[in-house]
Amino acid sequence: MDYAAAVAAVTAPGGPFETEPLDVGGQQVTAFKHAPRTLRALVLSTAARGDATFLVYEDERWSFAHFHDEVAGLATALIERYGVTTGDRVAVAMRNYPEWVVSFAAVTSIGAVSVSFNAWWTEEEVDYALGDCTPKVLIADVERVERARASCERQGIAVIGVRCPDGTVGIEAWDDVVVRGAPLPDVEVDGEDDATILYTSGTTGHPKGAVSANRAIVQALFGYACRSAVDRLRADDAPKDPDAPPSLPPAFILVVPLFHVTGCVPVMLSCLLGGLKLVMMHKWDPERALELVEREQVTNFVGVPTQSWDLLASPRFAEFDTSSLRGVGGGGAPAPPELVKRVAKGFPSASPGIGYGMTETNAYGPQNGGADYLTHPTSTGRATPILQVDVRDPEGRSVPVGERGEIWFRGPNLIRGYWNKPEATAEVLVDGWLRSGDIGRIDEEGFVYVEDRAKDMVLRAGENVYCAEVEAVLYEHPAVHEAAVFGIPHERLGEEVAAAVMLRAGATATVEELQAHVAEHLAAFKVPTRMVLWSEPLPRNASGKILKRELRDLVADA
Repeated sequence: MDYAAAVAAVTAPGGPFETEPLDVGGQQVTAFKHAPRTLRALVLSTAARGDATFLVYEDERWSFAHFHDEVAGLATALIERYGVTTGDRVAVAMRNYPEWVVSFAAVTSIGAVSVSFNAWWTEEEVDYALGDCTPKVLIADVERVERARASCERQGIAVIGVRCPDGTVGIEAWDDVVVRGAPLPDVEVDGEDDATILYTSGTTGHPKGAVSANRAIVQALFGYACRSAVDRLRADDAPKDPDAPPSLPPAFILVVPLFHVTGCVPVMLSCLLGGLKLVMMHKWDPERALELVEREQVTNFVGVPTQSWDLLASPRFAEFDTSSLRGVGGGGAPAPPELVKRVAKGFPSASPGIGYGMTETNAYGPQNGGADYLTHPTSTGRATPILQVDVRDPEGRSVPVGERGEIWFRGPNLIRGYWNKPEATAEVLVDGWLRSGDIGRIDEEGFVYVEDRAKDMVLRAGENVYCAEVEAVLYEHPAVHEAAVFGIPHERLGEEVAAAVMLRAGATATVEELQAHVAEHLAAFKVPTRMVLWSEPLPRNASGKILKRELRDLVADA
């Protein structure tokens, strides 16, 4: 069965993925009719799963029943102890722990807004975000507690500590706060209520908080489920391999941070929606991932292409049984065609896949997998039932099929804007359409190809690094006269952050000193790993703009 026929079959009237028109902000979009209206409804829908395993973390195994008990207990504490009400923000800053999932579910189930903090942020970045979103409560692990301590004391923000040593100053411990045995508070939540703020890197030196309503997130979730149904239908229509291993219960491994939209929505929340086991990793380690795939019979691996490379390149790869894997894919960065071939060869029972989404789309967008991916390895896939994709010129006009332009999105899964940043919102949201900032094309079959970026940005292993943000920090160094930051190709990371710097006359500074200066102010992944000290003014065009493409070529070849 071809793709269009499969989509038509699963979205037909009366089916689970039936679509309907929906008014969003005065714009007519297509939405899934039977998707849950809120994240609270999603959480409640899994209560009946009882003792079935939901979360696995190291040697801990959390059933759905235990998860629901913790969610109800934390939700009760947030309301009764901290006075959290509908629309209040609760920030979450920690590595991947079961408590992160509980916090997200508890906050959104009472109509509050879950604000995800990047666990790699410096104290300075944490301070900015706390002042920007003004949460009533911060839920954090010990490392993030230390980075946020001064800011929380100054702003009067209560702190709940997760897995912190006894005696940690300035916190209330998780076990002392959660009201165990309490029912989930009865709070009315609307689909248009704000549910999440996910911070993305900003062009001005500060991150932007992308705000999503409950409706946007559950529509994205149903989009992933719909795509799985399409893939199953097409697979059922294909010839069967008599030697294929027996099917296993679906189980995902979490190899990306929960504070990333990929980890939160298509992985964690998809497992919640489907009642699936989620095997959590505290941080990325390829050998440990291989161990967990074998131990837990993981069927689905979703990460950035870098992580697939790491698995295949591990000197211990052959030691582990990875035959349980049925899907190896991800997003966050383009995957080289060679990786697609290696995944297909290295995991013969698994189907390679990739998705193209953004924080601003709740990670939902064109998806490519299976046979389509092998025949179109440079494409991110085709448009989906509820998401329109268009390619437009600089004036906002649609271009003919096959021509390059900026990729625009429209659908019920988009953010409503950036927190307290109306100008930034107006730049990306135009008449219900989202400007991606990516340059690409759509071919005659509907496959989308992402070929460049309109934004001055480096995509490093799935992390967005805005060049202007790093340049601003470099210019704060007294020895720096000119600075240009850009990306250069990297086989494993996709791109790495590079910089060309001209020092002031008579000033001295080493590359190591300048890197340390950036590291004081920005997360480690934003620090240029390649830096060249320029002895003359950086090359510019006639209008005075630094020629970054020329610098990129020079530094990459150096």
